[in-house]
Amino acid sequence: MNTAIVCVGKMKEKYWRDAAAEYEKRLSRFGKFETIEVGDLPEPQNASPALEAQICRREGEAILAKLRPDDIVIALCIDGKRLDSVELAAQMQRFGDTGRRVTFVIGGSLGLSPEVVARANMKLSFSPMTFPHQLARVMLLEQVYRACKINAGERYHK
Repeated sequence: MNTAIVCVGKMKEKYWRDAAAEYEKRLSRFGKFETIEVGDLPEPQNASPALEAQICRREGEAILAKLRPDDIVIALCIDGKRLDSVELAAQMQRFGDTGRRVTFVIGGSLGLSPEVVARANMKLSFSPMTFPHQLARVMLLEQVYRACKINAGERYHK
């Protein structure tokens, strides 16, 4: 399966980079996988709602520029659909069977722009809680890896 993650920001701490690299290495045996980072824009401490919207829109434009026209896009959103690991695996299999790249999108601290959400084929939520960007990315990598193992008929930890 051809899979990608497009995300805002870089992994700053070494332990997050190491965790992400481990899952990316594991995922490589299931098909083409890539992580595409776009820059996160500085957000002033007391930014006005208008400035926050502008920052979110500009980050959204950078995300959209990395998406292919035929990508199946799964946007991580708090208000998205919650799936267990087996359901995510089944959804990824259905999307992957189209032959198109399945691309997950993780926004920055201000979330995803309305344009990115509108481009998504599906909205996915891990929880109604908010997670740090780097943790969410590692969690997504782990869940994508788990889904690949499930779809390959391999044993996975329950």
